Amino acid sequence: MCGITGWISFDRELTQETATLEAMVRTLTNRGPDAGGTWTDGHAALGHRRLSIIDLAGGVQPMQIRTPAGRIALTYSGEVYNFTELREELRGRGHHFRTVSDTEVVLNAYLEWGDAMAERLNGMFAFAVWDSRTQKLTMIRDRMGIKPLFYHRTADGVIFASEPKAIFANPLAKPVVSARGLREFIAFHRPPGETIWDGVEEVVPGTVVTVDHAGVHRRTYWRLETQEHTDDLETTVGRVTELLDDTVTRQLVADVPTCVLLSGGLDSSAITALAAARRASRGETLDTFAIDFAGESDHFVANEVHGSRDAGYAAEMARHADTRHSDIVLSPADLADPEVRRQVVIARDSPAGLGDMDVSLYLLFKSIRERSTVALSGEAADEVFGGYGWLHNPVVQEREMFPWITAGMIGASPNTQPAEMYNLDMLIATNPLEAVADGYATAVAEIGQLETDSAHEKRMRVLSHLHLTRFLRMMLDRKDRMSMAVGLEVRVPFCDHRLVEYVYNTPWSMKTYDGQEKSLLRGATRDLLPRSIVERRKSPYPVTQDRAYGEALQQQAKQLLGEDGPVFQIVSRDWLAESVATAPGELALATRNGLERALDTAIWLDAYRPEVTM
Repeated sequence: MCGITGWISFDRELTQETATLEAMVRTLTNRGPDAGGTWTDGHAALGHRRLSIIDLAGGVQPMQIRTPAGRIALTYSGEVYNFTELREELRGRGHHFRTVSDTEVVLNAYLEWGDAMAERLNGMFAFAVWDSRTQKLTMIRDRMGIKPLFYHRTADGVIFASEPKAIFANPLAKPVVSARGLREFIAFHRPPGETIWDGVEEVVPGTVVTVDHAGVHRRTYWRLETQEHTDDLETTVGRVTELLDDTVTRQLVADVPTCVLLSGGLDSSAITALAAARRASRGETLDTFAIDFAGESDHFVANEVHGSRDAGYAAEMARHADTRHSDIVLSPADLADPEVRRQVVIARDSPAGLGDMDVSLYLLFKSIRERSTVALSGEAADEVFGGYGWLHNPVVQEREMFPWITAGMIGASPNTQPAEMYNLDMLIATNPLEAVADGYATAVAEIGQLETDSAHEKRMRVLSHLHLTRFLRMMLDRKDRMSMAVGLEVRVPFCDHRLVEYVYNTPWSMKTYDGQEKSLLRGATRDLLPRSIVERRKSPYPVTQDRAYGEALQQQAKQLLGEDGPVFQIVSRDWLAESVATAPGELALATRNGLERALDTAIWLDAYRPEVTM
């Protein structure tokens, strides 16, 4: 896992621009703390920061191949899990390898198949290839959007990077945010290809973007297709088990310490069981990690969203799988630390996050990184198997809107924020409701349907598609940013595209065959898990219920009120004053979320100094 960046300029000689390239590379040091490199060739400049995972000595980048017609260079981030099979196929086609890294396999795959190689890769990846033979840049991103990749068009080419901050290290790109970008502050919706930054585009998952003298061109090499599911229930459950076991086995491959994130929920427990069994077969013990909050056992109150604490279930699963388990316990002071919050906002390049859920995730990853370099996660199981509670709510099912937004409106999501927290002028200028409605209509128009399906099956296919192609991408971006900010690679077995395609096309009635959420996953792993975990109701990523955390937020927000900063272009001063004056015991979760967003916005404005236009 790494950070990549580069600059293509068809009208200038970039071998003279090494200082700018090195500045771009430096912004990505956290993503690749082990090594860095740059490469220039005429109109191309590529940069790389490396987190060494496979072939620690041999996978140095940018990597190049010399051909009689010119050089081909690659800057690559991610992991290709079928690289061993591809290497053997390429050897059979006459290619020779100097290393055992997947990087060299990807580079030779491009040499053999061009950008058609994208369809052959199984993994999480974002990379760019400069081909001097054709004077063309090719950027490719994985199918699900696990690894990020952004680009900014210039007058004579592009600047690209794993994170926008690297793009802004080039003088040709300025941080500008308009009304379009500000909508992301308000609505939990990000249209494919867009970012909050004007002029910074995202390489859409499953897409090849090429840049040459004629401009920028896009080709979709993968999309979520609707197909008839013909397997019976027993066969389907067996196939899910088979796919999960294969992808976990592939994703355990690394030349560095590897662990699993274990919350005690069905998703992470399933990954733990499969990974622990593989490790045990080699006489090894799996490390697992969970997050907890100091004193949480004393003041946790179950509610409709968080029905149970993770700690007991995680400990039970660790005993069951015989893992070496560690709880990372965080205090309110840890979560409210302004410097930690600043690091989180900078890691995101955006104030549009999930408050203490992002902060705690960052701190969890930071602690894990002291002992492991790679972690497997249960992320994406809810989107793949239909695990979110709101998906089973008739109100959410029937409303023609993104289901997570509807859930927030009816209090079925922990991510709700009060609309009155925003400056009224900004709300009028951004018109978020119209933008979200348009985005929803565009998303639904992409979805294929089977005429033989019932109306309910068709509706649930829509909701599933929305989660996999919109919501999940935001969750994956969050996990990537928080993990790579501390140099930890997080792998997501549930995002294997073979599993996603197969489960997406199973009927909703089969996904809920036992009357619970994620029935197929329960069925596929029932024999591997304790009964208590198999029967546990979905509980989302935890938030602290400690009043001290809310009090700390209020104190920090009070300091904002004493200033006349640009944050009040976005946040309502009156709302903030009212929230600060609220008794801590009466601070609603939505208000607390709003305080977090206000503080994040102030940090973001200070760190990036963007030009904000409405």
